[in-house]
Amino acid sequence: MRRSTAWTLFTLLIAFFALTFLWPLGRIVQRGFFDNAGNFTLTYLAEVFKNPVYVEGLINSLKIAAGTTTLVILIAVPLAWLSNRYSFAGKGIFQGLLLVPMILPPFVGAIGFQQMFGQYGAVNALFNLGAVDWIGQGQYFGVILLQALSLYPILYLNVAAALANIDPAMEQAASNLGCTGYAKFRRITLPLIMPGMFAGGTIVFIWSFTELGTPLIMQYNRTTPVQVFNELKDIGTSSFPYALVFVMLVASVLLYVLGKFVFGGRAYAMQSKAATASTVIRVTGWRAVAVPAAFAMVCFVALLPHMGVVLTSFSAAGSWYQTILPQEFTTANYQEALGHSMTVSSIRNSLLFASLAVLFNLVIGIAVAFVVVRSDIPFRGVLDALAMLPLAVPGIVMAFGYLAISSWAANIPMVKESAFLKSLFDVRTNPTLFLVIAYAVRRLPYMVRSAVAGLQQTSETLEEASANLGASGFTTIRRITVPLILANLIAGAMLAFAFSMLEVSDSLMLAQRADYFPITKTIYELFQLIGTGKYLASALGVWAMVFLAATILGASAILGKKMGAIFRV
Repeated sequence: MRRSTAWTLFTLLIAFFALTFLWPLGRIVQRGFFDNAGNFTLTYLAEVFKNPVYVEGLINSLKIAAGTTTLVILIAVPLAWLSNRYSFAGKGIFQGLLLVPMILPPFVGAIGFQQMFGQYGAVNALFNLGAVDWIGQGQYFGVILLQALSLYPILYLNVAAALANIDPAMEQAASNLGCTGYAKFRRITLPLIMPGMFAGGTIVFIWSFTELGTPLIMQYNRTTPVQVFNELKDIGTSSFPYALVFVMLVASVLLYVLGKFVFGGRAYAMQSKAATASTVIRVTGWRAVAVPAAFAMVCFVALLPHMGVVLTSFSAAGSWYQTILPQEFTTANYQEALGHSMTVSSIRNSLLFASLAVLFNLVIGIAVAFVVVRSDIPFRGVLDALAMLPLAVPGIVMAFGYLAISSWAANIPMVKESAFLKSLFDVRTNPTLFLVIAYAVRRLPYMVRSAVAGLQQTSETLEEASANLGASGFTTIRRITVPLILANLIAGAMLAFAFSMLEVSDSLMLAQRADYFPITKTIYELFQLIGTGKYLASALGVWAMVFLAATILGASAILGKKMGAIFRV
Protein backbone atom coordinates (compact mmCIF):
# COMPACT_ATOMS: atom_id res chain seq x y z
CA MET A 1 0.00 0.00 0.00
CA ARG A 2 1.28 3.44 -0.93
CA ARG A 3 2.25 5.54 2.05
CA SER A 4 0.06 8.46 0.92
CA THR A 5 -2.95 6.17 0.54
CA ALA A 6 -2.32 4.69 3.98
CA TRP A 7 -2.17 8.14 5.57
CA THR A 8 -5.42 9.16 3.84
CA LEU A 9 -7.17 6.02 5.08
CA PHE A 10 -5.69 6.49 8.54
CA THR A 11 -7.03 10.07 8.74
CA LEU A 12 -10.50 9.10 7.52
CA LEU A 13 -10.71 6.18 9.94
CA ILE A 14 -9.58 8.28 12.90
CA ALA A 15 -12.31 10.78 11.97
CA PHE A 16 -14.84 7.92 11.83
CA PHE A 17 -13.90 6.67 15.31
CA ALA A 18 -13.89 10.21 16.68
CA LEU A 19 -17.41 10.76 15.40
CA THR A 20 -18.99 7.40 16.26
CA PHE A 21 -17.01 6.29 19.32
CA LEU A 22 -15.18 9.13 21.07
CA TRP A 23 -17.89 11.77 20.61
CA PRO A 24 -20.62 9.73 22.39
CA LEU A 25 -18.25 9.13 25.29
CA GLY A 26 -17.39 12.82 25.35
CA ARG A 27 -21.07 13.76 25.47
CA ILE A 28 -21.53 11.58 28.54
CA VAL A 29 -18.68 13.37 30.29
CA GLN A 30 -20.02 16.77 29.25
CA ARG A 31 -23.58 16.10 30.42
CA GLY A 32 -22.38 14.55 33.67
CA PHE A 33 -20.09 17.43 34.66
CA PHE A 34 -21.79 20.53 33.29
CA ASP A 35 -25.14 22.02 34.30
CA ASN A 36 -27.69 23.47 31.90
CA ALA A 37 -25.93 26.84 32.01
CA GLY A 38 -22.65 25.25 30.90
CA ASN A 39 -20.94 25.56 34.28
CA PHE A 40 -18.63 22.81 35.48
CA THR A 41 -19.97 20.98 38.54
CA LEU A 42 -19.30 17.84 40.56
CA THR A 43 -22.80 17.88 42.06
CA TYR A 44 -24.21 15.13 39.86
CA LEU A 45 -21.21 12.87 40.40
CA ALA A 46 -21.36 13.43 44.16
CA GLU A 47 -25.05 12.47 44.18
CA VAL A 48 -24.14 9.07 42.78
CA PHE A 49 -21.95 8.27 45.77
CA LYS A 50 -24.19 9.99 48.32
CA ASN A 51 -27.18 7.85 47.40
CA PRO A 52 -26.82 4.46 49.15
CA VAL A 53 -29.10 2.83 46.56
CA TYR A 54 -26.71 3.64 43.71
CA VAL A 55 -23.66 2.71 45.75
CA GLU A 56 -25.28 -0.64 46.45
CA GLY A 57 -26.01 -1.03 42.74
CA LEU A 58 -22.37 -0.45 41.85
CA ILE A 59 -21.18 -2.89 44.50
CA ASN A 60 -23.68 -5.52 43.34
CA SER A 61 -22.55 -5.09 39.72
CA LEU A 62 -18.93 -5.59 40.75
CA LYS A 63 -19.90 -8.66 42.76
CA ILE A 64 -21.74 -10.07 39.74
CA ALA A 65 -18.70 -9.46 37.52
CA ALA A 66 -16.30 -11.00 40.03
CA GLY A 67 -18.54 -14.00 40.66
CA THR A 68 -19.22 -14.58 36.96
CA THR A 69 -15.56 -14.33 35.98
CA THR A 70 -14.46 -16.65 38.79
CA LEU A 71 -17.05 -19.24 37.81
CA VAL A 72 -16.13 -18.92 34.13
CA ILE A 73 -12.44 -19.55 34.97
CA LEU A 74 -13.35 -22.61 37.04
CA ILE A 75 -15.36 -23.97 34.11
CA ALA A 76 -13.32 -22.98 31.07
CA VAL A 77 -9.68 -23.47 32.08
CA PRO A 78 -9.94 -27.13 33.21
CA LEU A 79 -12.01 -28.02 30.14
CA ALA A 80 -9.56 -26.32 27.77
CA TRP A 81 -6.64 -28.10 29.45
CA LEU A 82 -8.36 -31.50 29.26
CA SER A 83 -9.27 -30.91 25.62
CA ASN A 84 -5.69 -29.98 24.78
CA ARG A 85 -4.07 -32.89 26.62
CA TYR A 86 -6.39 -35.86 26.10
CA SER A 87 -8.13 -37.74 23.34
CA PHE A 88 -11.35 -39.46 24.34
CA ALA A 89 -14.56 -40.82 22.90
CA GLY A 90 -16.93 -38.09 21.72
CA LYS A 91 -14.33 -35.31 22.00
CA GLY A 92 -15.43 -33.61 18.77
CA ILE A 93 -19.08 -33.68 19.80
CA PHE A 94 -18.36 -32.24 23.24
CA GLN A 95 -16.18 -29.49 21.77
CA GLY A 96 -19.11 -28.45 19.60
CA LEU A 97 -21.60 -28.64 22.47
CA LEU A 98 -19.38 -26.42 24.62
CA LEU A 99 -20.02 -23.55 22.20
CA VAL A 100 -23.81 -24.01 22.19
CA PRO A 101 -24.41 -21.59 25.13
CA MET A 102 -23.27 -18.75 22.85
CA ILE A 103 -26.44 -19.17 20.78
CA LEU A 104 -28.72 -17.82 23.50
CA PRO A 105 -28.54 -14.31 24.95
CA PRO A 106 -28.40 -14.65 28.76
CA PHE A 107 -31.54 -12.58 29.28
CA VAL A 108 -33.53 -15.05 27.12
CA GLY A 109 -31.99 -17.95 29.02
CA ALA A 110 -33.29 -16.32 32.20
CA ILE A 111 -36.82 -17.21 31.08
CA GLY A 112 -35.97 -20.90 30.88
CA PHE A 113 -33.91 -20.69 34.07
CA GLN A 114 -36.89 -19.33 35.98
CA GLN A 115 -39.10 -22.12 34.66
CA MET A 116 -36.59 -24.76 35.75
CA PHE A 117 -35.59 -23.30 39.12
CA GLY A 118 -38.58 -21.15 40.00
CA GLN A 119 -40.64 -21.66 43.14
CA TYR A 120 -43.03 -23.94 41.25
CA GLY A 121 -40.53 -25.11 38.63
CA ALA A 122 -39.25 -28.43 37.34
CA VAL A 123 -36.40 -28.91 39.87
CA ASN A 124 -38.67 -28.62 42.91
CA ALA A 125 -41.15 -30.98 41.26
CA LEU A 126 -38.43 -33.50 40.36
CA PHE A 127 -37.04 -33.74 43.88
CA ASN A 128 -40.37 -33.11 45.64
CA LEU A 129 -39.00 -30.06 47.45
CA GLY A 130 -42.25 -28.19 47.74
CA ALA A 131 -42.09 -24.48 46.95
CA VAL A 132 -38.44 -23.67 47.63
CA ASP A 133 -37.79 -20.21 46.20
CA TRP A 134 -34.38 -20.75 44.62
CA ILE A 135 -34.48 -17.55 42.59
CA GLY A 136 -36.04 -15.29 45.19
CA GLN A 137 -33.54 -16.38 47.84
CA GLY A 138 -30.55 -16.42 45.53
CA GLN A 139 -31.03 -13.89 42.74
CA TYR A 140 -27.33 -13.02 42.83
CA PHE A 141 -26.28 -16.65 42.36
CA GLY A 142 -28.91 -17.10 39.66
CA VAL A 143 -27.55 -14.12 37.71
CA ILE A 144 -23.89 -15.18 37.91
CA LEU A 145 -24.74 -18.79 37.06
CA LEU A 146 -26.73 -17.71 34.01
CA GLN A 147 -24.05 -15.33 32.81
CA ALA A 148 -21.22 -17.80 33.47
CA LEU A 149 -23.00 -20.55 31.53
CA SER A 150 -23.42 -18.16 28.62
CA LEU A 151 -19.96 -16.52 28.64
CA TYR A 152 -17.57 -19.37 29.46
CA PRO A 153 -17.10 -20.26 25.74
CA ILE A 154 -15.30 -16.91 25.25
CA LEU A 155 -12.63 -17.83 27.79
CA TYR A 156 -12.57 -21.45 26.64
CA LEU A 157 -11.77 -20.41 23.07
CA ASN A 158 -8.98 -18.10 24.20
CA VAL A 159 -7.39 -20.58 26.61
CA ALA A 160 -7.64 -23.42 24.07
CA ALA A 161 -5.85 -21.27 21.49
CA ALA A 162 -3.18 -20.27 24.04
CA LEU A 163 -2.57 -23.91 25.01
CA ALA A 164 -2.23 -24.87 21.35
CA ASN A 165 0.54 -22.27 20.95
CA ILE A 166 2.67 -23.54 23.86
CA ASP A 167 5.88 -25.19 22.72
CA PRO A 168 5.79 -28.75 24.12
CA ALA A 169 9.54 -28.52 24.69
CA MET A 170 8.91 -26.09 27.56
CA GLU A 171 6.81 -28.57 29.50
CA GLN A 172 9.05 -31.49 28.57
CA ALA A 173 12.04 -29.62 29.94
CA ALA A 174 10.17 -28.98 33.18
CA SER A 175 9.30 -32.68 33.46
CA ASN A 176 12.94 -33.67 32.88
CA LEU A 177 13.90 -31.37 35.76
CA GLY A 178 11.44 -33.07 38.08
CA CYS A 179 8.57 -30.57 37.85
CA THR A 180 5.42 -32.60 37.23
CA GLY A 181 1.68 -32.59 37.86
CA TYR A 182 0.08 -29.49 39.36
CA ALA A 183 3.46 -27.84 39.99
CA LYS A 184 4.23 -27.97 36.24
CA PHE A 185 0.85 -26.47 35.40
CA ARG A 186 1.23 -23.68 37.99
CA ARG A 187 4.83 -22.76 37.18
CA ILE A 188 4.99 -23.41 33.41
CA THR A 189 1.63 -23.81 31.71
CA LEU A 190 -0.39 -21.20 33.61
CA PRO A 191 2.09 -18.32 33.09
CA LEU A 192 2.30 -19.15 29.37
CA ILE A 193 -1.50 -19.06 28.89
CA MET A 194 -1.95 -15.96 31.07
CA PRO A 195 -2.24 -13.57 28.07
CA GLY A 196 -5.04 -15.72 26.65
CA MET A 197 -6.76 -15.89 30.01
CA PHE A 198 -6.52 -12.13 30.39
CA ALA A 199 -7.85 -11.55 26.86
CA GLY A 200 -10.95 -13.66 27.44
CA GLY A 201 -11.34 -12.88 31.13
CA THR A 202 -11.39 -9.13 30.50
CA ILE A 203 -14.29 -9.46 28.08
CA VAL A 204 -16.19 -11.73 30.49
CA PHE A 205 -15.65 -9.36 33.43
CA ILE A 206 -16.71 -6.19 31.62
CA TRP A 207 -19.58 -7.96 29.84
CA SER A 208 -20.99 -9.31 33.11
CA PHE A 209 -20.36 -6.04 34.97
CA THR A 210 -22.49 -4.13 32.46
CA GLU A 211 -25.03 -6.80 31.49
CA LEU A 212 -28.51 -5.32 31.48
CA GLY A 213 -30.86 -8.03 30.26
CA THR A 214 -30.18 -10.83 32.76
CA PRO A 215 -30.64 -8.81 35.99
CA LEU A 216 -33.64 -7.12 34.40
CA ILE A 217 -35.41 -10.41 33.65
CA MET A 218 -34.31 -11.93 36.97
CA GLN A 219 -35.65 -8.81 38.75
CA TYR A 220 -32.28 -8.19 40.42
CA ASN A 221 -32.83 -4.45 40.18
CA ARG A 222 -30.15 -3.19 42.58
CA THR A 223 -27.47 -3.20 39.86
CA THR A 224 -26.03 -0.21 38.04
CA PRO A 225 -27.10 -1.26 34.50
CA VAL A 226 -30.74 -1.70 35.59
CA GLN A 227 -30.62 1.60 37.48
CA VAL A 228 -29.28 3.33 34.37
CA PHE A 229 -32.07 1.76 32.31
CA ASN A 230 -34.66 2.99 34.81
CA GLU A 231 -33.22 6.53 34.59
CA LEU A 232 -34.11 6.78 30.89
CA LYS A 233 -37.25 8.72 31.77
CA ASP A 234 -35.12 11.56 33.17
CA ILE A 235 -32.59 11.68 30.34
CA GLY A 236 -33.94 14.88 28.81
CA THR A 237 -34.30 16.88 32.02
CA SER A 238 -31.58 15.65 34.38
CA SER A 239 -27.81 15.25 34.12
CA PHE A 240 -27.74 12.73 36.95
CA PRO A 241 -28.17 9.65 34.68
CA TYR A 242 -25.09 10.72 32.71
CA ALA A 243 -23.04 10.95 35.90
CA LEU A 244 -24.17 7.43 36.78
CA VAL A 245 -23.14 6.16 33.35
CA PHE A 246 -19.81 7.97 33.66
CA VAL A 247 -19.13 6.09 36.90
CA MET A 248 -19.83 2.82 35.09
CA LEU A 249 -17.50 3.80 32.24
CA VAL A 250 -14.65 4.76 34.59
CA ALA A 251 -15.13 1.59 36.63
CA SER A 252 -14.92 -0.56 33.46
CA VAL A 253 -11.78 1.19 32.22
CA LEU A 254 -10.08 1.04 35.63
CA LEU A 255 -10.90 -2.65 35.98
CA TYR A 256 -9.44 -3.32 32.55
CA VAL A 257 -6.28 -1.32 33.23
CA LEU A 258 -5.86 -2.91 36.67
CA GLY A 259 -6.28 -6.39 35.22
CA LYS A 260 -3.83 -5.68 32.43
CA PHE A 261 -1.29 -4.28 34.90
CA VAL A 262 -1.63 -7.21 37.30
CA PHE A 263 -2.11 -10.06 34.84
CA GLY A 264 -1.52 -8.81 31.32
CA GLY A 265 2.01 -7.70 32.06
CA ARG A 266 2.96 -11.13 33.40
CA ALA A 267 3.27 -12.71 29.99
CA TYR A 268 6.17 -15.16 29.85
CA ALA A 269 7.82 -15.26 26.45
CA MET A 270 8.77 -18.42 24.59
CA GLN A 271 11.50 -18.52 21.98
CA SER A 272 8.83 -19.30 19.40
CA LYS A 273 5.35 -20.64 19.07
CA ALA A 274 4.89 -24.37 19.07
CA ALA A 275 6.71 -25.88 16.10
CA THR A 276 5.18 -29.28 16.82
CA ALA A 277 1.84 -30.20 18.28
CA SER A 278 1.58 -31.31 21.90
CA THR A 279 1.36 -35.02 22.51
CA VAL A 280 -2.29 -35.95 22.92
CA ILE A 281 -2.81 -38.79 25.38
CA ARG A 282 -5.50 -41.37 24.73
CA VAL A 283 -7.26 -41.78 28.07
CA THR A 284 -7.78 -45.26 29.47
CA GLY A 285 -9.14 -46.81 32.64
CA TRP A 286 -11.10 -44.56 34.98
CA ARG A 287 -9.94 -41.46 33.11
CA ALA A 288 -11.79 -42.70 30.02
CA VAL A 289 -14.97 -42.20 32.03
CA ALA A 290 -14.02 -39.21 34.19
CA VAL A 291 -12.80 -36.89 31.39
CA PRO A 292 -15.87 -37.24 29.13
CA ALA A 293 -18.06 -37.04 32.25
CA ALA A 294 -16.62 -33.61 33.08
CA PHE A 295 -17.52 -32.34 29.61
CA ALA A 296 -20.94 -33.98 29.73
CA MET A 297 -21.77 -32.43 33.10
CA VAL A 298 -20.84 -28.90 31.99
CA CYS A 299 -22.72 -29.30 28.71
CA PHE A 300 -25.82 -30.58 30.51
CA VAL A 301 -25.90 -27.77 33.07
CA ALA A 302 -25.11 -25.14 30.42
CA LEU A 303 -27.97 -26.38 28.24
CA LEU A 304 -30.57 -26.36 31.03
CA PRO A 305 -31.67 -22.75 30.31
CA HIS A 306 -31.93 -23.63 26.62
CA MET A 307 -34.05 -26.68 27.39
CA GLY A 308 -36.21 -24.53 29.65
CA VAL A 309 -36.75 -21.98 26.87
CA VAL A 310 -37.59 -24.66 24.29
CA LEU A 311 -40.02 -26.49 26.60
CA THR A 312 -41.65 -23.21 27.63
CA SER A 313 -42.12 -22.25 23.99
CA PHE A 314 -44.09 -25.47 23.38
CA SER A 315 -46.08 -25.31 26.65
CA ALA A 316 -49.73 -24.39 26.79
CA ALA A 317 -50.31 -21.44 29.11
CA GLY A 318 -50.41 -22.62 32.72
CA SER A 319 -49.61 -26.25 31.87
CA TRP A 320 -46.10 -26.24 33.33
CA TYR A 321 -46.76 -25.62 37.00
CA GLN A 322 -45.31 -27.76 39.81
CA THR A 323 -44.51 -30.50 37.28
CA ILE A 324 -41.28 -31.88 35.86
CA LEU A 325 -42.44 -31.39 32.27
CA PRO A 326 -45.30 -29.43 30.70
CA GLN A 327 -48.61 -31.27 30.89
CA GLU A 328 -49.79 -29.96 27.53
CA PHE A 329 -47.76 -29.16 24.45
CA THR A 330 -48.79 -26.79 21.68
CA THR A 331 -47.41 -24.88 18.71
CA ALA A 332 -49.86 -22.04 19.27
CA ASN A 333 -47.16 -19.95 20.97
CA TYR A 334 -45.18 -19.85 17.75
CA GLN A 335 -48.24 -18.96 15.72
CA GLU A 336 -49.26 -16.23 18.12
CA ALA A 337 -45.71 -14.89 18.55
CA LEU A 338 -45.06 -14.70 14.81
CA GLY A 339 -48.51 -13.23 14.29
CA HIS A 340 -48.18 -10.62 17.01
CA SER A 341 -48.29 -7.02 15.80
CA MET A 342 -44.79 -6.31 17.14
CA THR A 343 -43.08 -9.49 15.94
CA VAL A 344 -43.09 -9.25 12.15
CA SER A 345 -41.98 -5.63 12.18
CA SER A 346 -39.28 -6.35 14.78
CA ILE A 347 -37.78 -9.14 12.66
CA ARG A 348 -37.86 -6.86 9.65
CA ASN A 349 -36.28 -4.05 11.66
CA SER A 350 -33.52 -6.27 13.04
CA LEU A 351 -32.72 -7.59 9.56
CA LEU A 352 -32.47 -4.03 8.24
CA PHE A 353 -30.42 -2.67 11.16
CA ALA A 354 -28.03 -5.64 11.21
CA SER A 355 -27.57 -5.68 7.42
CA LEU A 356 -26.69 -1.99 7.29
CA ALA A 357 -24.34 -2.42 10.26
CA VAL A 358 -22.53 -5.28 8.49
CA LEU A 359 -22.06 -3.11 5.38
CA PHE A 360 -20.45 -0.48 7.60
CA ASN A 361 -18.31 -3.19 9.21
CA LEU A 362 -17.11 -4.57 5.87
CA VAL A 363 -15.95 -1.20 4.59
CA ILE A 364 -14.42 0.03 7.87
CA GLY A 365 -13.03 -3.37 8.88
CA ILE A 366 -11.21 -3.95 5.58
CA ALA A 367 -9.82 -0.40 5.64
CA VAL A 368 -8.54 -0.79 9.22
CA ALA A 369 -6.99 -4.18 8.42
CA PHE A 370 -5.18 -2.78 5.38
CA VAL A 371 -3.68 0.11 7.32
CA VAL A 372 -2.66 -2.16 10.22
CA VAL A 373 -1.24 -5.05 8.15
CA ARG A 374 -0.23 -3.59 4.78
CA SER A 375 1.30 -0.28 5.83
CA ASP A 376 4.27 0.82 7.90
CA ILE A 377 3.02 4.24 8.97
CA PRO A 378 3.52 5.27 12.60
CA PHE A 379 0.58 5.09 15.01
CA ARG A 380 -1.23 2.38 13.05
CA GLY A 381 -1.38 0.49 16.34
CA VAL A 382 -3.56 3.32 17.68
CA LEU A 383 -6.06 2.59 14.92
CA ASP A 384 -6.08 -1.11 15.77
CA ALA A 385 -6.64 -0.28 19.46
CA LEU A 386 -9.52 2.08 18.64
CA ALA A 387 -11.16 -0.63 16.54
CA MET A 388 -10.96 -3.12 19.43
CA LEU A 389 -11.92 -0.76 22.29
CA PRO A 390 -15.69 -1.22 21.79
CA LEU A 391 -15.22 -4.68 23.31
CA ALA A 392 -13.93 -3.04 26.50
CA VAL A 393 -16.47 -0.20 26.64
CA PRO A 394 -19.88 -1.30 27.98
CA GLY A 395 -22.69 -1.38 25.44
CA ILE A 396 -25.02 0.40 27.85
CA VAL A 397 -22.48 3.26 28.10
CA MET A 398 -22.26 3.60 24.32
CA ALA A 399 -26.06 3.53 24.06
CA PHE A 400 -26.34 6.34 26.57
CA GLY A 401 -23.74 8.30 24.60
CA TYR A 402 -25.82 8.01 21.45
CA LEU A 403 -28.88 9.10 23.41
CA ALA A 404 -26.94 12.18 24.53
CA ILE A 405 -26.04 13.04 20.93
CA SER A 406 -29.63 12.50 19.83
CA SER A 407 -30.93 14.71 22.64
CA TRP A 408 -28.48 17.44 21.62
CA ALA A 409 -29.26 17.17 17.89
CA ALA A 410 -33.04 17.12 18.46
CA ASN A 411 -32.83 20.57 20.09
CA ILE A 412 -31.06 22.20 17.12
CA PRO A 413 -33.57 24.62 15.51
CA MET A 414 -32.91 23.32 11.99
CA VAL A 415 -33.64 19.75 13.11
CA LYS A 416 -36.77 20.80 14.98
CA GLU A 417 -38.18 22.46 11.86
CA SER A 418 -37.42 19.60 9.45
CA ALA A 419 -39.44 16.39 9.66
CA PHE A 420 -36.73 14.54 7.70
CA LEU A 421 -33.87 15.67 9.95
CA LYS A 422 -35.94 14.95 13.04
CA SER A 423 -36.62 11.39 11.87
CA LEU A 424 -32.88 11.03 11.20
CA PHE A 425 -31.41 12.38 14.44
CA ASP A 426 -34.14 12.01 17.10
CA VAL A 427 -34.32 8.47 18.48
CA ARG A 428 -37.77 9.20 19.90
CA THR A 429 -38.98 9.63 16.32
CA ASN A 430 -36.80 7.12 14.47
CA PRO A 431 -33.78 5.33 16.04
CA THR A 432 -32.59 3.69 12.80
CA LEU A 433 -29.44 5.79 12.30
CA PHE A 434 -28.24 5.43 15.87
CA LEU A 435 -29.08 1.71 16.10
CA VAL A 436 -27.15 1.00 12.89
CA ILE A 437 -24.14 3.00 14.12
CA ALA A 438 -24.34 1.37 17.57
CA TYR A 439 -24.51 -2.14 16.11
CA ALA A 440 -21.68 -1.39 13.67
CA VAL A 441 -19.31 0.09 16.26
CA ARG A 442 -20.06 -2.58 18.86
CA ARG A 443 -19.43 -5.47 16.43
CA LEU A 444 -16.62 -3.93 14.38
CA PRO A 445 -13.91 -5.81 16.36
CA TYR A 446 -15.18 -9.12 14.94
CA MET A 447 -14.73 -7.89 11.38
CA VAL A 448 -11.36 -6.25 12.06
CA ARG A 449 -9.88 -9.33 13.71
CA SER A 450 -11.17 -11.59 10.93
CA ALA A 451 -9.84 -9.30 8.17
CA VAL A 452 -6.48 -8.84 9.92
CA ALA A 453 -6.10 -12.62 10.27
CA GLY A 454 -6.88 -13.05 6.57
CA LEU A 455 -4.36 -10.42 5.44
CA GLN A 456 -1.65 -11.79 7.72
CA GLN A 457 -2.07 -15.21 6.08
CA THR A 458 -2.04 -13.78 2.54
CA SER A 459 1.20 -12.93 0.78
CA GLU A 460 1.62 -9.42 -0.62
CA THR A 461 3.31 -10.74 -3.77
CA LEU A 462 0.02 -11.25 -5.64
CA GLU A 463 -1.05 -7.69 -4.84
CA GLU A 464 2.34 -6.38 -5.95
CA ALA A 465 2.09 -8.37 -9.19
CA SER A 466 -1.33 -6.88 -9.86
CA ALA A 467 -0.01 -3.37 -9.29
CA ASN A 468 2.99 -4.05 -11.59
CA LEU A 469 0.56 -5.06 -14.33
CA GLY A 470 -1.13 -1.65 -14.10
CA ALA A 471 -4.15 -2.43 -11.92
CA SER A 472 -5.33 0.38 -9.68
CA GLY A 473 -5.39 -0.03 -5.92
CA PHE A 474 -9.18 -0.47 -5.86
CA THR A 475 -9.06 -3.04 -8.67
CA THR A 476 -6.36 -4.98 -6.85
CA ILE A 477 -8.40 -5.05 -3.66
CA ARG A 478 -11.58 -6.05 -5.50
CA ARG A 479 -10.12 -8.73 -7.77
CA ILE A 480 -7.14 -10.04 -5.79
CA THR A 481 -7.23 -9.30 -2.06
CA VAL A 482 -10.92 -9.66 -1.24
CA PRO A 483 -11.28 -13.07 -2.98
CA LEU A 484 -8.22 -14.33 -1.07
CA ILE A 485 -9.58 -13.29 2.34
CA LEU A 486 -13.23 -13.88 1.49
CA ALA A 487 -13.60 -16.76 3.96
CA ASN A 488 -12.40 -14.55 6.82
CA LEU A 489 -14.68 -11.71 5.75
CA ILE A 490 -17.66 -14.06 5.59
CA ALA A 491 -16.91 -15.38 9.09
CA GLY A 492 -16.56 -11.86 10.50
CA ALA A 493 -19.71 -10.69 8.72
CA MET A 494 -21.69 -13.67 9.99
CA LEU A 495 -20.70 -13.01 13.59
CA ALA A 496 -21.28 -9.26 13.28
CA PHE A 497 -24.69 -9.85 11.73
CA ALA A 498 -25.80 -12.48 14.25
CA PHE A 499 -24.72 -10.56 17.34
CA SER A 500 -26.22 -7.36 15.92
CA MET A 501 -29.53 -9.14 15.41
CA LEU A 502 -29.49 -10.17 19.06
CA GLU A 503 -27.89 -7.05 20.61
CA VAL A 504 -29.52 -6.30 23.97
CA SER A 505 -28.25 -3.06 25.57
CA ASP A 506 -28.44 -0.82 22.49
CA SER A 507 -31.81 -2.26 21.50
CA LEU A 508 -33.42 -1.79 24.92
CA MET A 509 -32.02 1.73 25.32
CA LEU A 510 -32.33 3.26 21.86
CA ALA A 511 -35.54 1.73 20.49
CA GLN A 512 -38.33 3.71 22.14
CA ARG A 513 -41.15 3.32 19.61
CA ALA A 514 -42.86 0.00 18.89
CA ASP A 515 -42.63 0.62 15.13
CA TYR A 516 -38.84 0.40 15.37
CA PHE A 517 -38.39 -2.31 17.99
CA PRO A 518 -35.68 -4.85 17.11
CA ILE A 519 -36.21 -8.49 17.99
CA THR A 520 -34.57 -8.37 21.44
CA LYS A 521 -36.70 -5.39 22.52
CA THR A 522 -39.79 -7.26 21.34
CA ILE A 523 -38.79 -10.36 23.36
CA TYR A 524 -38.47 -8.17 26.44
CA GLU A 525 -41.83 -6.46 25.82
CA LEU A 526 -43.59 -9.78 25.19
CA PHE A 527 -42.12 -11.24 28.37
CA GLN A 528 -43.88 -8.53 30.38
CA LEU A 529 -47.33 -9.45 29.03
CA ILE A 530 -49.50 -10.97 31.73
CA GLY A 531 -50.46 -14.60 31.17
CA THR A 532 -48.90 -15.58 27.85
CA GLY A 533 -45.85 -13.30 27.92
CA LYS A 534 -43.13 -15.81 28.80
CA TYR A 535 -44.47 -18.35 26.30
CA LEU A 536 -44.43 -15.91 23.39
CA ALA A 537 -41.02 -14.57 24.42
CA SER A 538 -39.66 -18.14 24.57
CA ALA A 539 -40.97 -18.88 21.08
CA LEU A 540 -39.07 -15.90 19.71
CA GLY A 541 -36.08 -16.92 21.82
CA VAL A 542 -36.01 -20.33 20.14
CA TRP A 543 -36.02 -18.63 16.75
CA ALA A 544 -33.03 -16.56 17.93
CA MET A 545 -31.24 -19.70 19.14
CA VAL A 546 -31.62 -21.48 15.81
CA PHE A 547 -30.48 -18.42 13.89
CA LEU A 548 -27.42 -17.75 16.01
CA ALA A 549 -26.49 -21.47 16.21
CA ALA A 550 -26.28 -21.72 12.43
CA THR A 551 -24.21 -18.55 12.28
CA ILE A 552 -21.69 -19.50 14.97
CA LEU A 553 -21.24 -23.02 13.63
CA GLY A 554 -20.57 -21.60 10.18
CA ALA A 555 -18.09 -19.04 11.48
CA SER A 556 -16.40 -21.65 13.68
CA ALA A 557 -16.00 -24.00 10.71
CA ILE A 558 -14.28 -21.22 8.75
CA LEU A 559 -12.06 -19.77 11.49
CA GLY A 560 -11.39 -22.89 13.58
CA LYS A 561 -9.29 -22.18 16.69
CA LYS A 562 -8.66 -18.62 15.47
CA MET A 563 -12.26 -17.82 16.38
CA GLY A 564 -11.17 -17.03 19.94
CA ALA A 565 -9.10 -14.09 18.70
CA ILE A 566 -12.20 -12.06 17.84
CA PHE A 567 -13.10 -11.91 21.55
CA ARG A 568 -9.85 -10.20 22.59
CA VAL A 569 -9.32 -6.57 23.53
